[in-house]
Amino acid sequence: MNFSEVFKLSGLLCKFSPDGKYLASCVQYRLVVRDVNTLQIVQLYTCLDQIQHIEWSADSLFILCAMYKRGLVQVWSLEQPEWHCKIDEGSAGLVASCWSPDGRHILNTTEFHLRITVWSLCTKSVSYIKYPKACLQGTTFTRDGRYMALAERRDCKDYVSIFVCSDWQLLRHFDTDTQDLTGIEWAPNGCVLAVWDTCLEYKVLLYSLDGRLLSAYSAYEWSLGIKSVAWSPSSQFLAVGSYDGKVRILNHVTWKMITEFEHPVAINNPKIVVYKEAEKSPQLGLGCLSFPPPRAGAGPLPTSESKYEIASVPVSLQTLKPVTDRANPKIGIGMLAFSPDSYFLATRNDNVPNAVWVWDIQKLRLFAVLEQLSPVRTFQWDPKQPRLAICTGGSRVYLWSPAGCLSVQVPGEGDFAVLSLCWHLSGDSIALLSKDHFCLCFLETEAAVGTACRQLGGHM
Repeated sequence: MNFSEVFKLSGLLCKFSPDGKYLASCVQYRLVVRDVNTLQIVQLYTCLDQIQHIEWSADSLFILCAMYKRGLVQVWSLEQPEWHCKIDEGSAGLVASCWSPDGRHILNTTEFHLRITVWSLCTKSVSYIKYPKACLQGTTFTRDGRYMALAERRDCKDYVSIFVCSDWQLLRHFDTDTQDLTGIEWAPNGCVLAVWDTCLEYKVLLYSLDGRLLSAYSAYEWSLGIKSVAWSPSSQFLAVGSYDGKVRILNHVTWKMITEFEHPVAINNPKIVVYKEAEKSPQLGLGCLSFPPPRAGAGPLPTSESKYEIASVPVSLQTLKPVTDRANPKIGIGMLAFSPDSYFLATRNDNVPNAVWVWDIQKLRLFAVLEQLSPVRTFQWDPKQPRLAICTGGSRVYLWSPAGCLSVQVPGEGDFAVLSLCWHLSGDSIALLSKDHFCLCFLETEAAVGTACRQLGGHM
């Protein structure tokens, strides 16, 4: 692995363009666009206030910067640097801003969710959508960009409206059998819309494009319910993470549960590989896992390094005692994500915060567990292959694949605390984000990684 130099960053605002050619990052009120290959600055834009959100258009030709405090959005063009657009929501305020799939319309949600304003960059026309519901995930687009589903709340009832994105005309409007709708998400194939209720009411509803209710699922009653939901990329499975510490997998044929994954604290099955991160004293010989020489002015190397050890069963994982009499207790499945080939599912149980669970979806069983020294902040799959990147807020990045695990120290001056990360679409590099800086981690080719795995006996 190799690392780039460290660049300044604000607000963890750093995103690759959809075509993979550019990397946009923010420093206060400045937007910096770099060439991914050379990391040289391609464009530098100055906004009217501190940037709080950035987003690329789907064709990578435009990028929007939202300044929620001032109710402003500024749009910049990469092809025509002299062109720019400013959208001022005025007294209506601004709480969210995003692109439509065509990259030529911007959807702004006003304060108190009074309305969504659709601004056209081509015709300069404005459309209004009333009654958007204030919920965690109230807007979702089909992957082909043809339709948008919007959660609405009116007359104390929940509704879903489906719009045609080409002209923003209403296609369907139907009420949902929910107490307090929390989220909606299209299946990747755009055929089914998942709707789920508040955590106080365990309910998942599946609707067709024409608004027909295909199925309703509830696992239990009278207890905290759904915490997270994820579709598999193949659209064959819907994973539902719950506050009871289980993930339930629904299939796309009957929309019934085919299995549930428990997250036991004690692991006794010898077929499950448990990787435990352990600190060790630095050694001179790093073998095939070589690092680049430290940059000029870099601080001293850390006094300890970490590696993964394969634990012998039975294994007891570290748990966190939740405070159940407060809002948002740290229990249940707070994070889950499918690998790009839909073969694996990664999960985190919030009251076992240091562990990442990897499930084999083909065999419907637990495949591996990674226990870190610190609580897991986030994880994300390589877009091209089943390879998982993990960060814990420390100065290391962790990688898992079916071949094994790897712990890598981020070189540099001082402590680079990795708070978030994002993959390049090629899977060849990862942007590592700290509070005030970011850098790129360049990964070896798949062939080189395979050679390294064999040299290490299959366990990195």
